[in-house]
Amino acid sequence: MISAETETRRILLVEDHTCFREALAYVLDGEPGFTVAAEAGSLAEAREGIRNADVALVDLGLPDAKGMEVIRELRRANRRCRLVVLSASVDPFELLHAVEAGAAGVLHKSTSIMEIAGAIGRLLRGEDPTPEETRRMLRLAGSAAERETRRDAERLTPRERTVLGALGQGLENEEIARRLGMTLRTERAHMVHILAKLGAHSRLEALVRAVRCGALVIR
Repeated sequence: MISAETETRRILLVEDHTCFREALAYVLDGEPGFTVAAEAGSLAEAREGIRNADVALVDLGLPDAKGMEVIRELRRANRRCRLVVLSASVDPFELLHAVEAGAAGVLHKSTSIMEIAGAIGRLLRGEDPTPEETRRMLRLAGSAAERETRRDAERLTPRERTVLGALGQGLENEEIARRLGMTLRTERAHMVHILAKLGAHSRLEALVRAVRCGALVIR
């Protein structure tokens, strides 16, 4: 039986630029302890390839999905697999949102292939694979995002805050409407306004943003 220290880890490469992906696969396959188990050029292909992967290097700009959607979908497909963003994006907020969606680290495509291999090694040792300069950028983006979310939360009406509070208690649409004495249609309209004001794409993201900026306390 292979020990934990020498176990070969299976890597999924999610990148729609074939030449870059193949070059990366060639180098990683030559590194001890790694094997490129699958390659994908789209989210649809990645959903299949991630099933048996331990680590996935993921580009955020795929033909059939972008940004956080890529990370969320792959997390759903295999929560055990650790995802590392490998992106050409210089937008700190896009990268921050990817981390919030479940990415374990962020690397830029300008990183050398050998440095990428080293980052995977750090990840497998339980360390943060993200370079310090990128971590600093993400911290600054997080502070700015929190201030922006706080301003957005101030735009919520008292009724919308009440609906958000009920959502924070784990209630579903019908339960919220019944508790607050409103129609289901009205409840859904409030929720649409809440998502828009908080810049959230889902109810869960709205809750996370509201809690993070102090607009909602969940007990």
